[in-house]
Amino acid sequence: MSETPSAIKLYKGLSIYRVAKSRFWYVRIWDRTRKKYLVKSTGEDTVIRAREVAQELALSLLRSERVTDTQYQFKTYAIKMLNKSKVQAADGERSIGYMKSIHWAIQNEDWGLVKWFGPKDVRKLRTHDFQEYFAELDRRRPDLSSSTKNTLMAAFRNVLKIARDEGVIDVIPATPRARQKDNPRPFFRFHPLVSKEEDVYKKLLNTAQAMANEMVEVRGITVTDELYDLLLFVVHSFVRPITTELYALKHKDVTVADDPKRLILTVQNGKTGYRSSNTMPGAVAIYKRICDRNPERTAEDYLFLPEYANRTTASKVIQRQFHALLDRANIQHDAVTGKKHTLYSLRHTAICMRLILSHGKVNIFNLAKNAGTSVDQIERFYAKHLPLSREMAINLQSFGGQD
Repeated sequence: MSETPSAIKLYKGLSIYRVAKSRFWYVRIWDRTRKKYLVKSTGEDTVIRAREVAQELALSLLRSERVTDTQYQFKTYAIKMLNKSKVQAADGERSIGYMKSIHWAIQNEDWGLVKWFGPKDVRKLRTHDFQEYFAELDRRRPDLSSSTKNTLMAAFRNVLKIARDEGVIDVIPATPRARQKDNPRPFFRFHPLVSKEEDVYKKLLNTAQAMANEMVEVRGITVTDELYDLLLFVVHSFVRPITTELYALKHKDVTVADDPKRLILTVQNGKTGYRSSNTMPGAVAIYKRICDRNPERTAEDYLFLPEYANRTTASKVIQRQFHALLDRANIQHDAVTGKKHTLYSLRHTAICMRLILSHGKVNIFNLAKNAGTSVDQIERFYAKHLPLSREMAINLQSFGGQD
């Protein structure tokens, strides 16, 4: 069993030490390029000569660390990516959410891409460099989800795409995606998926109506029928309950259409950018009630809580009322997944309703397009986890008989 080395720190990142089994001093040097310590024998048995050798080795290492020309540094192309994402968001080509995710991935002060790759030469970056980054990320932040890691990976590749497009590199190194768990989304269970007595969705709506009738106050603001209509609207329209989708909708973004009866919504700058989508027919009656409540509305007025110019404030008002509603109805969690309900549970409910109540006949591509998501997302997070139902059995047996 070896003894603990007797170390002498010369300065940060450089020290010399001895071990019992050797008469020579060893040097321990921090290699900034490889991001690890190098250990080497000085070949000297006196402290004075060992110091000299250690300093010579450190100086030699420092000289070998050539400073990358600024034009080839990762951070140069990262800045270009940040500027590109701003332009894309301003032009409506990409969503504000996308821009924010890029900025977060690149600029995070703790473990962002510039923090790790900033001075590195993009011409020398390889797959193992990214793998080392992920390994260090796992060590420092084991709580980060696979989707977060994949956001970082996508941002890394987008930065290098700029370098490639400018002819600085020929190819982008392979960057394996982090494996994601296909966790089911929480939603409000509804009849006929569950019995009428267990219909949580109906309980949600009934409680919202009761709170409006009783003029319940939440943080000094009275709950009105507007909360009830907002809940229904999300379920009938598939919009995300976020500031850039639901709370950004103005009357100019809504067209009432017939054959079939529906609203055509224009989401200007949603999570996935611009989209135009159809609603379920029930959204038309909801919109009529919204209009009746605001007879002097203009095309520029917001659909929900138009009195709040700050849409983040409008969102917070609804979130507080929604949480009070969940507490009153005692439906804070999805009984099956155990996950907490949020306003997003309404959107999940909308998608699950289409899959179940259509007897499985809904075109998933059409559903994904209207919801501003992908077929892959719907299959992984919704369809895959739905329990077997009578409606699914009917769909299975609808096309041709079998003895």
